[in-house]
Amino acid sequence: MNSKLRLVIAMLIFGSIGVLVKNIDLSSSEIALLRGMIGSIFLIGVSIFIKQKPSLNQIKENIVLLLLSGAAIGFNWILLFQSYKYTTISNATLSYYFAPVFVMLLAPFILKEKLTSIKVGCIITAMIGLFLILNTGESHSVGGAYNHVVGVLYGLSAAVLYASVILMNKFIKNLSGFETTVIQLIIAALVLLPYVLIKDPMDLSAITLHSWIYILILGIFHTGIAYFLYFTSFKELKGQTIAVLSYIDPISAVIIAAIFLGESMNFIQILGGILILGSTFLSESLEAKNKRCIDL
Repeated sequence: MNSKLRLVIAMLIFGSIGVLVKNIDLSSSEIALLRGMIGSIFLIGVSIFIKQKPSLNQIKENIVLLLLSGAAIGFNWILLFQSYKYTTISNATLSYYFAPVFVMLLAPFILKEKLTSIKVGCIITAMIGLFLILNTGESHSVGGAYNHVVGVLYGLSAAVLYASVILMNKFIKNLSGFETTVIQLIIAALVLLPYVLIKDPMDLSAITLHSWIYILILGIFHTGIAYFLYFTSFKELKGQTIAVLSYIDPISAVIIAAIFLGESMNFIQILGGILILGSTFLSESLEAKNKRCIDL
């Protein structure tokens, strides 16, 4: 399987996470914990099978960043899953794709990168898009009334944590993307375990067969297999190609939600979505171009 096809499949799998989570009758923290546990166990098995494991020295060298980023991933999932509960998958996904905007805002302080006029324009454009999706849309879901503002705020909070993971990963040394992800997922599960036990004790016997099936799919396919395909596709692809194909995720999420949940977007929301995705795509394209120039 070539790299482009692996990345496309990974993005399509990621795009269906929202529909899957909406069918699991558990709290967001419980879903996140089980996802982390199942996904990390699967990826540990894969790393043993492909004989790729980091040394203890490499882990020790990056332990602080791995702990912080792993915890951020776990709580990022909780916030994203909460977003699905309060608003449409479209709104949750589009607000979550604000992560590159937050990276642009933080990069001058953390990475000492210049905040250019083009990047400022991208940020303003994305904010206009967010305003458009917030002020329109359906008022009721299958389970009751939506609260789009709360849902989008959860999505933005998840985006902040995801942006922090992106920035922290830039400082992790001597570990591949796949190795880093395996360790981060293990840490995410370990961090979420006491959080769930204290805040929301889980009764495994009360979980229905229906929910278990979706949990296993989420852990194995949407975490283990999707992350494996995602990171093993990077070696042979250019940064701009990855940026372009990554937008299959939000686009497919909107389409899948429309097909399976009957969610719809009006013209104003679609325009807002285009502004958000267009601005983040432009910023990522510029970053890929700059990196290519540096490499040359």
